[in-house]
Amino acid sequence: MNITLALLFFVESCKGICNGGIHDMEVPSFWKGRVEDVKEGVDAVSKGKVEVIAKSPGGRKIYLVSYGERDDFESQANYNSACGARNPVYYAHKTGKTKPVIFFLGPVHGQETEGIAGLVNLIHIAETGKDLRGKAWEDLAENISKCRVLIMPCGNPDGRARCPLDSFVGESRDTMAHYGQGSSKDGTDYGWPGTKRLHPMKGDVDFLGAYFNDDGINMMHDEFFNPMAEETKAIMRIAQMEAPDYIPVLHSHGNAPAVLQAAYVPRYIKEKIREFSHQLADRYESVGLPKHKLRPPEEDGANFPPPAFNLTSAVHHVCGGMSFTFECPHGLKESVYAQVNHDQILDIQLILYDELLKFALAHPVVWEH
Repeated sequence: MNITLALLFFVESCKGICNGGIHDMEVPSFWKGRVEDVKEGVDAVSKGKVEVIAKSPGGRKIYLVSYGERDDFESQANYNSACGARNPVYYAHKTGKTKPVIFFLGPVHGQETEGIAGLVNLIHIAETGKDLRGKAWEDLAENISKCRVLIMPCGNPDGRARCPLDSFVGESRDTMAHYGQGSSKDGTDYGWPGTKRLHPMKGDVDFLGAYFNDDGINMMHDEFFNPMAEETKAIMRIAQMEAPDYIPVLHSHGNAPAVLQAAYVPRYIKEKIREFSHQLADRYESVGLPKHKLRPPEEDGANFPPPAFNLTSAVHHVCGGMSFTFECPHGLKESVYAQVNHDQILDIQLILYDELLKFALAHPVVWEH
């Protein structure tokens, strides 16, 4: 760790970490991105159903909040076997009259607080029609009532509790990378993608980054045929049981908000992801927010090294849904990155949810005999 980051960490540590972050007076009251904020949000649920679907290695609860009754899909096989039978209807009979199922998969990287804050606000909208700023989202609230909506606000409470900052708005890329990806015993920050070269992240570790749970597992790159993390097992179990049609996997980066392709999924899914990416980018542009549109899909593995088969890929293969990674800007201070504040970041998150539910209702999945 360099001297500047060491001093920063010491000063922040002295302020006192409250289970999920330092109480930074610059973070607005609607920014609910701490572990205890998630608990407070789910404790207030009355219209939905709250379940604890797993516990992290650190003993922290993984919550799932659901809205809308679950349809009976008359499942008689897992998705893989149904595809082998040449019809996914044997896994889930989706008639077009069954409700769309959307699984909002909250951040599995603990420093990426933007998705946590967005999903806690989404729960508040589902309960009251308004976000925590008091802004009404009438279409979003109405569309929640037309769907089965599953919300996992935080996929890695261990990593979130380890990160002492509640937000990276106005912070440097180096600060974000240190707390997110950690450092080795010689003080060198692992950075991206170097933080993925040691997994589980054990041994040569000075500061364990928030990418990881307390066992050093990065859920994005778990061993999906034999998961190491209980968090991963719970995510895959929910995807298999619920047969979601759409699964946004929430992440954050420095650049403009972006929908990213899933690797190793069928071409028609990639085309559908691109269509949604363009719809979302058009909405961002209409309200003056930064945007990014996907290029046409490319063949996976056309060049070496091949892309990773990660959590986004794996979720598709247990349910057949349109899984994609969504990257939200942090609001980093360097001018090369998207310059956004907390209000804009929350709008970026909530517009994503709003547009995805509209897209789901306009594109019902039909799997018939």
